Amino acid sequence: MNQQANNSRDPPNNSGGAFGSNLAAHFHLNESEHVSSTWPGENLFAITRLRSDIGIPDRTTSVPSEAALHISVSILPVPLRAYDLWIDGKAIDVPYIPSLRTSVMDLQADPICWVGAGFDYVHYHVPKAGLDEIAREHGIEPVSTYKFVICEHDIVLAQLTRHVLPLIGSRDWKGSLALDQFSLILGAHVLANYAGLTSLQVVKRGGLVPWQEKRAVEMMTESLEGKWRLSELARECGLSVSHFARAFRKSFGTSPYRWLLERRIDRAKSLLVTTDFPLADIALRSGFSDHASFTRAFSRIVGDSPSRWKRVVKSRA
Repeated sequence: MNQQANNSRDPPNNSGGAFGSNLAAHFHLNESEHVSSTWPGENLFAITRLRSDIGIPDRTTSVPSEAALHISVSILPVPLRAYDLWIDGKAIDVPYIPSLRTSVMDLQADPICWVGAGFDYVHYHVPKAGLDEIAREHGIEPVSTYKFVICEHDIVLAQLTRHVLPLIGSRDWKGSLALDQFSLILGAHVLANYAGLTSLQVVKRGGLVPWQEKRAVEMMTESLEGKWRLSELARECGLSVSHFARAFRKSFGTSPYRWLLERRIDRAKSLLVTTDFPLADIALRSGFSDHASFTRAFSRIVGDSPSRWKRVVKSRA
């Protein structure tokens, strides 16, 4: 993506947070890809991908102070002396940055940078209010400060970024349970590794009580395309998001998103053996946004493509 491109791939970011089109503007770019998930207090966890073939012409503009972390993972390596960084006005020594290295910065510390070479970065906007809730769910008081790092070899964040990279612009991830679940996993990792905590102790709690199980299942089966957010399911059950996610897994043996995905696959299997609908129609009737996302999910869970699975089942019948 060239920095002079004119078309934006994400909707306007009206919240003022440092993600999406706002973050692109600070980097003097006109394009970005981003998805976001609502965290407590109407804060937004967001993932933004910024790319440029030639770098940026000047320093980034100052980002308004907000109670959030800015976590960046490099997709492409950045040459030595092609990246300058200032935190609270102080120049930071930046080494050669290999691919999939992590930087963690506090958005209340006025981070400013300049990149003089082509780059490709995934940026995570992580609200501290959401991290505070995750901490409380683990019996820990809210954390006041987080470790600043540049070019950290964080294997977990590297793997999470590899996973999310092809999904950032996907319709399946906009407002999805999958994104909500991903944000909780990333938040717990950030607390454990950048808040000075040796580990997060799991608070032992039971699963959902019967009425909560019933209500959660009712809501999720009502809309297989996944219109419900994790926060809405949790609120309906009278729980915090983190508590609900953990209790749901305790009750059903899997995450809410995985449970929903398996119900979509069940619906698709039924349609495959009882109708002659085209695969694109079956995908939509089963809650998937398109044929491609349906085929990927079906193959991952079933171990075979939908068309081949259908042939095998019908031949056995």
